[in-house]
Amino acid sequence: MTRVLMVCMGNICRSPMACTVARHMVAQAGRQRELAIDAAGTDAFHVGQRMDERARATLIQHNYEPSKDRSRQIRTEDFERYDLILAMDEDNLAALRRRCPVALQHKLRLFLTYAPELGTGEVPDPYYSNQAGFERVLQLCEAGARGLLLQV
Repeated sequence: MTRVLMVCMGNICRSPMACTVARHMVAQAGRQRELAIDAAGTDAFHVGQRMDERARATLIQHNYEPSKDRSRQIRTEDFERYDLILAMDEDNLAALRRRCPVALQHKLRLFLTYAPELGTGEVPDPYYSNQAGFERVLQLCEAGARGLLLQV
């Protein structure tokens, strides 16, 4: 089984959206025994909180059942446990690199590495944006998750 961890800053918008979309696609493909998807944040200021309501509403509007209940911060053992740790942007990738043991750095990459056709490597943080920002994040998560399933 390949274990994948999606990571953004607070684990209330981007990474839980990416986690939900990827889990949905994994289930549709019948690959639940092959791929396990979870999400975490690099910072602790939202630990234990529910997904941002705008992110949740966007997922539901597009027929996804939000699957990440509460936010959590990445833990040291996550670097061992997960096979791939996918950051939503360069800032979070840098934060992961600072915490990750050197021998495990090969597990770290940007989520949108799996969607090179988009021409962007980052999923922008929609927290301070409007509904269009959440819609854009969902589109990027769908493209990244499709690519992930094709390559993993």
